[in-house]
Amino acid sequence: MLALTREISPAIVSCELTHLARTPIDLARARAEHVAYEAALRVCGCTVQRLATDAAMADSVFIEDTAVVLDELAIITRPGAASRRAEVGAVRDALRGHRELREITSSGTLDGGDVLRIGPRLLVGRGPRSNEQGRAQLAAFVAPHGYTVEGVAFSDCLHLKTAATLVADDTVLFNPAWVNAESLGVARAIPVDPGEPFAANAVRIGDAVIHPAEFPRTRARLEKNGITVVTVPAAELAKAEGGVTCCSLLVG
Repeated sequence: MLALTREISPAIVSCELTHLARTPIDLARARAEHVAYEAALRVCGCTVQRLATDAAMADSVFIEDTAVVLDELAIITRPGAASRRAEVGAVRDALRGHRELREITSSGTLDGGDVLRIGPRLLVGRGPRSNEQGRAQLAAFVAPHGYTVEGVAFSDCLHLKTAATLVADDTVLFNPAWVNAESLGVARAIPVDPGEPFAANAVRIGDAVIHPAEFPRTRARLEKNGITVVTVPAAELAKAEGGVTCCSLLVG
């Protein structure tokens, strides 16, 4: 498994924010968190390739939003925030040698953080960053490969994968205040601890998940359900409205 990551821009302090109030981000601490995250990816068996960035790309560490990587192809997105659209070039170049590429074009918008894959189903959040045209283009690209695209309503957070992520076969971790578990169509849904609303974001790699260390009560729920958890510090990156899925693109 190849994990593409991207270095943290010094401009992250001016990142896009939708649901959170702006608070100071300790750049050195955020970079230390990112190093620990890359180490966790390696522990889970990934080879990590970090892409460079620059001061014009405040949110570029959140590389997940720039592409949707499937077994057969990769779709380069058109992020919903116009300030982020310059991020896709380097990601396109990095993926070109690994996948056949397709690309979302105007007037479609799609953030990778809104796309939750559950087997052949691609659930796409109906939120502020991904629109109907983006979902329709995605559906046209993936249909020949046997995938379906379903729009899913969620609220009060930036992306669908802030509200729900896949943590085992047909099992999601979710925040019931932000997304209806029935809309996800899975056999098992594990709710986050009510005091940890942002704890639904986890990266599944093989039989383990990477999960923020700041949410111990939700971690206990995962472990009670037989899921191996690798924890990483993520408090500074959370101030930029980012989660652990946001910081990598996994290329199997």
